This record gives sequence, C-alpha cells and structure tokens, in this order.
Amino acid sequence: MADYHFVYKDVEDLEDDLDDDRFLQEYRRKRLAEMKKVVKIAKFGSIIPISGSDFVREVVQAPPDVWVVVILYKDGYPECDVLMQCLEELATMYPATKFVKIISTDCIPNYPDRTLPTVLVYNNGAGKANYVGLYTFGQRCTPEGVAMVLCQSDPVLNDGQNEGEASREAVLEGVRKRFIEKVISQHENDDDGSSSD
Repeated sequence: MADYHFVYKDVEDLEDDLDDDRFLQEYRRKRLAEMKKVVKIAKFGSIIPISGSDFVREVVQAPPDVWVVVILYKDGYPECDVLMQCLEELATMYPATKFVKIISTDCIPNYPDRTLPTVLVYNNGAGKANYVGLYTFGQRCTPEGVAMVLCQSDPVLNDGQNEGEASREAVLEGVRKRFIEKVISQHENDDDGSSSD
C-alpha cells in the first residue's frame, strides 16, 4: 500500500510540473507578444537627422499610418534650439510619431532664415500643416504648448498605446494630463525647497 502512495505522490508531482510548464509557456508567450508590441510601437523615440536627399524617402514615403514632424532649422539660432528641445521631449513621449530635423537650406534652397524654425507635418505622403516661427507655439514655447498646436486638427502625436484609436481628442487629453502632472510636480518641488524658516 505504501508503494502506491509513492506512485500516487509521483503522479501528483508530475501533474504539478506539467501545470508549471504550461503556466511558464503561457507566460512566455504573453511576454513575447508584449515585447513585440513594444518594439512595434517604439519605432522612433528621438529626432532623426536627415539630409535633403533623404527627404522624400524619410518624410513623403513614410508609411501611411506614420505622422512625420519635420523641423527646418539652422545651428546658431536660439529659437531653433528652444523648439528643438521641445520636440526632443515630444519625440520620447510619442515614439510612434516620426520626428526628423533638416537644415533649412538643405531642404529648400534659399529658405529665408527669418522664417526659422519652421515645422512641417506630413502624413500619407502629403503635407498636412506648417508652422513658421517659434511664436506660433505661444509666448513661452513648452513641449505641452507645441503638442497642443500640432494636434489642433489631427492626431499627429501618437504614443502607440491605443493603436488604431488615435484621435485628436485622445491625444489632446493626454497632453493636458501630462501638463497638469508637470505643473503639480513643479509646484510640489517648489514647496519642498521654499520651506526654509
């Protein structure tokens, strides 16, 4: 009788091991699917420098589901630096949107410096919007202000989380939420630093 107990116990152990193996296989499958989704979403995540010869391939011929934000700039222009910083932050926040930068005269010969920085927005091979000058984005150029302007008419910024559901309203709501969180965080940090009596 005792021998059957060991056999029975071994069968239970085997079933437990099989359940563990099934669990691990299912977990591994789900984890791989999640990782593939993240890789698919995080197509970009930074500003890609391009040249004039790259423009058609990188911007006009981008896949139809990809919004492309192009900044025309020149080094040595403080306004370009300010906008570039905002766009760099947005590029990391919205990795499914493609951000590229190109020296203005490489893109358009004789492009007037007085119009710098200029932002062009493309989707599905066509120009959708253009914004000339830093103050197009408000008196104080912030990433949130730039995001609000970019999304005035289309869901340009996409974090890839709600694939296929990107709407202008959803993007704007996300921008508003991030802005509020940033203001609260800055306020809390100011309160922590100013309580020296």
